Amino acid sequence: MDEARILASADVDERAKIGAGTTVWHLAQVREDAILGEDCVVGRGAYVGPGVRIGDRVKLQNHALVYEPAVLEDGVFVGPAAVLTNDPFPRSADVAGVLKRPGDWAALGVTVREGASIGARAVVVAGRTVGRYALVGAGAVVTRDVPDFALVVGSPARRIGWVGRAGEPLEEAGGGRWRCPRTGEEYREAGGGDERRLILPNR
Repeated sequence: MDEARILASADVDERAKIGAGTTVWHLAQVREDAILGEDCVVGRGAYVGPGVRIGDRVKLQNHALVYEPAVLEDGVFVGPAAVLTNDPFPRSADVAGVLKRPGDWAALGVTVREGASIGARAVVVAGRTVGRYALVGAGAVVTRDVPDFALVVGSPARRIGWVGRAGEPLEEAGGGRWRCPRTGEEYREAGGGDERRLILPNR
């Protein structure tokens, strides 16, 4: 298996763990104790915070910012200039006017489940979870959890449809079923209202 490839201009802390086959491009920064799996791509100018955990086959496009303690599962895509935040109540200084340090607040990371995609310039606020194979549209602001297979857009992000594992919008097939036009996979809708979700049987 190929070793990791780290460009000379990248800043990768010696305490970070970089999996085989992963490439870290120009001017990217990977902080201490971050863990990246195999066959990942960290684009130009991207940032991976201390202790962030990233699975296999993850793509961070140019200038994506992933703040600690985020967790990205296998196959996640984070688009150009997208931001995964970690502070629900950000302030530079405390009420006494003293500059805040890492020990002065508790970081609350974002979780992105297997196969999900975050569009260009999207923002996911601290503590939110983006479900399996969900798709967050470009420029969206995610302020609440995103269900598995959901397609969300806007600010604040809202669900406008469903997507399959191939990333394409699903077509309604009747009886609470949805079909992927690319693969033919059928999904089943369950729940109602804000609890509505999509299930891929046998997975």
